[in-house]
Amino acid sequence: MNIKTEKKAKEEAPEKELTLADLPVGAKATIVKIIPCSRGKKKFADVGLVPGTELVMEAHAPFGGLLRVKIMETSMALHASEARNILMKRKRKTDEKAF
Repeated sequence: MNIKTEKKAKEEAPEKELTLADLPVGAKATIVKIIPCSRGKKKFADVGLVPGTELVMEAHAPFGGLLRVKIMETSMALHASEARNILMKRKRKTDEKAF
């Protein structure tokens, strides 16, 4: 496999699905699904966490307690245990250009 073929295969590869708690700092992702949990989907919907919403992971607190995410122009904190109920699809970096 040559370099062009490898690059094309990476661009065509499906986006990886993960939970919001697994999203690394600085990564952008889109919410795919909210798994029903004890507090339900309504709590997440009230703060803008609904399928189709794009967000950025800003920070992970020490020892995995809280996460800080940015949705549009708002930053908010979320417990990692609740973030495990939010399935995400991470954005690929197809916009980067080689110089």
